[in-house]
Amino acid sequence: MLPNVEGLELSYALHPLPPGRFGFRRWRYELWHGARLIAAGWRVQRPDAAEALRTHGADFAHHLFGLRPPARVQAPAQDMLPGMRTRVEAHGVSFVLVPRNLEPARAPV
Repeated sequence: MLPNVEGLELSYALHPLPPGRFGFRRWRYELWHGARLIAAGWRVQRPDAAEALRTHGADFAHHLFGLRPPARVQAPAQDMLPGMRTRVEAHGVSFVLVPRNLEPARAPV
């Protein structure tokens, strides 16, 4: 059994895009670590975009802690509603996906 590394928090944006040239809707995703954009893209279905966030987050977390990312296994995509806080555990690394730009505005000091 591997030791579990915790404490990493990644932020994300997940929102629908307007219909494109061919008339189908897409879901845009962005994954951030602080001010650094880690991954961005789009998928046709929201569960697939959520799975891309988890996959890119797991790869980033493994590299951040100096671990080799595990081999990817094809599994059914799990849905994630935009604005939802999600904990992800992937082969010894845990991280939390938190929505980006939904934090309350702070008063200027």
